[in-house]
Amino acid sequence: MAPPPPPDLFAAAADDRRARRAPLAERLRPARLDDVEGQDHLLGPGGPLRALVDADRLSSVVLWGPPGTGKTTLARLIARESSSELIELSAVSASVKDVREVIAGAERRLGEYGTGTILFLDEVHRFNRAQQDALLPSVESGLLTLIGATTENPYFEVNPPLLSRSTLLRLEPLVPDALERIVRRGLVELGVEAEPEPLRRLVGLANGDARHALGALEVAAALASRRAAAEGAPALVGDDDVTAALGTKAVRYGVDGHYDAVSALIKSIRGSDPDAGLFWLATMLEAGDDARFIARRLVILASEDVGMADSAALGVATAAAHAVELVGLPEAQLNLAHAVVYLATAPKSNSAYTALAAAQHDVRTVSHSGVPLHLRGTGYKGAAELGHGVGYRYPHDDEAGWVDQEYRPAEVAGHRYYHASAHGAEARLAQRWSPNRRWFAPATEPPAEPGGGR
Repeated sequence: MAPPPPPDLFAAAADDRRARRAPLAERLRPARLDDVEGQDHLLGPGGPLRALVDADRLSSVVLWGPPGTGKTTLARLIARESSSELIELSAVSASVKDVREVIAGAERRLGEYGTGTILFLDEVHRFNRAQQDALLPSVESGLLTLIGATTENPYFEVNPPLLSRSTLLRLEPLVPDALERIVRRGLVELGVEAEPEPLRRLVGLANGDARHALGALEVAAALASRRAAAEGAPALVGDDDVTAALGTKAVRYGVDGHYDAVSALIKSIRGSDPDAGLFWLATMLEAGDDARFIARRLVILASEDVGMADSAALGVATAAAHAVELVGLPEAQLNLAHAVVYLATAPKSNSAYTALAAAQHDVRTVSHSGVPLHLRGTGYKGAAELGHGVGYRYPHDDEAGWVDQEYRPAEVAGHRYYHASAHGAEARLAQRWSPNRRWFAPATEPPAEPGGGR
């Protein structure tokens, strides 16, 4: 009987089997920085990360970005391009003891072989303050080059001393074109084909996450292959396969459908229908629309359509937009729903929008004499000699806190822009101010529609 093969052959065979059984996303990890998709702002010509790697002068960095954007891949490729040893830890399971062992190994490696150490710490935000502080001296001295990866805002989750000693690099969600190229490579690896529309839908619903897209593709390809074997036909990923793989109802629309959906969302909220607003919000989320885009539209609507009738609406919408950046999807969909319901049920006024449009019309079309002399700045020597500030009346000197004084050029002095509505807080505001400012009383006639109305 022949002797057993050396242990290294067993290890090589085991590695080969593991590679074949690895998830598709792991098998398709880029082997070179040039193969990384979607992060050209970091790795393209003149990009900061590319410059540091090419010069082999990498300092500690924190990679901040959504899941599936290449944080782990970049860490491994950076280590491969450098002369340092890569050690990987997950902050989910690592302890202070593990950190100290890495530090001891780094000291031994540097002393015996002159080799540096790169520590890739995944989910760095999961380390508590004490664990992060244990890293600080080694990062500060350069013993360890830290590559921290996080999906959370590092300004909230990473200790300021550690963050200040690291370069913060933000990874963006993969754009559809980049994600489609990755998915097509997955099709080749799996030996299947896909119909164009299901492929585009899979890419759209992946929300810029390559790992999610490839995981769904692997399931869809398995379903298509099983069906093809039963039918004796080539494996072709279809719409039903993608729907089953994503575990979600199919929502399809292109560019026009995207803008139609957001138009329906805005008009439903403007029309004070919270149920319709929630329906269109859910539609956009299911279709994979960018949550940040939705949040921006709600912030605009808060001033355009709710406005002075409930000024708190702007705070609610802005808080929802911040929540999207802070926690991301899927949790932030609750913050968006909160904002939609609040905005839809709030009293409505577009007085700020129409007032600004009317004022802009005057600024663009009326020739005037500029800032009246009594309103001009007086904070420099010689201003009084020019007549600046002469005749200005300080409202706080009057018992009422208001004086009858003109604040506009004579050419537009009589033009009225702001018409307070009789809705919500704005009606109470108009009543409070109308005794002194007759023009501020709620308009009895509807305000004129500005140019380019909505």
